[in-house]
Amino acid sequence: QVQLVESGGGLVQAGGSLRLSCAASGRTFSSYALGWFRQAPGKEREFVAAVSRSGSSTYFADSVKGRFTIPRDNAKNTVYLQMNSLKLEDTAVYYCAAALWGEGQRLVGAYQYWGQGTQVTVSS
Repeated sequence: QVQLVESGGGLVQAGGSLRLSCAASGRTFSSYALGWFRQAPGKEREFVAAVSRSGSSTYFADSVKGRFTIPRDNAKNTVYLQMNSLKLEDTAVYYCAAALWGEGQRLVGAYQYWGQGTQVTVSS
């Protein structure tokens, strides 16, 4: 089992950058594929980005491709979401998630463990 704790959210102006962190407990961090999702008010939770166990493969939603990256540091049990060129529509609660099977999963149901979320608000 793994516990995930996100941090780094906040208020940022459009065009700015923000880096989210997700710290995990446990000694088997590298055995999980990881993902970031987001949920805006009144909307369903949606896939943002995912990274393989080694960090060598990454996957992105079309809406963030070219603006976001998802590095992971297995030595620090941490995965990040680097968000650049932020837009108003990026405003949401961002969740970190871990999956036991597969990688690059885009469905909420593919992930067994979730963090509590961190709010990102992009202002004009």
